[in-house]
Amino acid sequence: MLPRILPRIAITCGEPAGIGPEISLLAAVHNQALADIVLLGDAAQLKALAVSLQLTQTVQVMQSLAQFASTEKNPQNIVVIDCPLAVAVIPGQTNPLNAPAVLQTLDLAIAAAMAGEIDAIVTAPLQKSVINQSGLYFTGHTEYLAEKTNTTNGVMMLAAGSEANSLRVALATTHLALKDVSAAITKNNLFKTIEIIQHDLQSRFGITDPRICVTGLNPHAGEGGYLGHEEINVITPAILAAQKRGWKVTGPYPADTLFQAKYLQETDCVLAMYHDQGLPVLKYASFGQGVNITLGLPLIRTSVDHGTALDLAAQGLGLAEYGSMTTAIKVAVQMATNTASH
Repeated sequence: MLPRILPRIAITCGEPAGIGPEISLLAAVHNQALADIVLLGDAAQLKALAVSLQLTQTVQVMQSLAQFASTEKNPQNIVVIDCPLAVAVIPGQTNPLNAPAVLQTLDLAIAAAMAGEIDAIVTAPLQKSVINQSGLYFTGHTEYLAEKTNTTNGVMMLAAGSEANSLRVALATTHLALKDVSAAITKNNLFKTIEIIQHDLQSRFGITDPRICVTGLNPHAGEGGYLGHEEINVITPAILAAQKRGWKVTGPYPADTLFQAKYLQETDCVLAMYHDQGLPVLKYASFGQGVNITLGLPLIRTSVDHGTALDLAAQGLGLAEYGSMTTAIKVAVQMATNTASH
């Protein structure tokens, strides 16, 4: 294995009928100065895309991520680990037969990260529905990575950019029906989530003494119990337990007033209770330049802040923007560097 002059980043190309392969390819080409990048996807599709996009780099197929880790980088090449699709891709039209190849890209990346062959994984968006249609159970990247790494608690956090002062929003629950959210939030679960955020902001982001603001679950943070008791019985006790550790955790705050500059400028991360409580605000502020980060894992994983954009892929090449993928690469590099230093 070669010395690590630059971090080694593996990009999984996501749903092959969406914009994932295109934005993965373009982001890899335009961010070669930041990291040694390898793409995991269908080599034939990526070669055809490189030609159609008139890229000057050559697609170089390697047999494994171990080979990638032990081979000197050539800036004129785009390195690809071939994960062949079962059937040809029609842009914009998913096919369940290709789902196993999509998951293969994740499995290879996870194994390589755990073996130390790469420093981080960056994932392009995939289509959860088509994977489930294939008969393979899948609820999302966050849950899949946690399961494959035997991690009890994976925490989803989105950041509105790669700058140190970017808005960050973590979630107490992820891809869960709204009717199930309250039961899923317990004092122990919430404390564990806070603990993971505290640890990863220190070790992965280099923030010595993180400041974490926690939202309530109910309107007006329960209004003293009038609009719900979760804040009194669950959220506040978890915050107090975190404060006893000496951590700068405060709340619960009403979610409709917390997301203001006067509060956020003194905050390193907001912990929201559910998916659509915190993420609409963040995506409104940064859509197309944000990054999705999984905390609590024994590896580094970042991703884009958007979906597969099947409708855009169906219209042809050159329409998709790769800004969020570039941000995901930048944050992965920062996290890898901070982790090595820590």
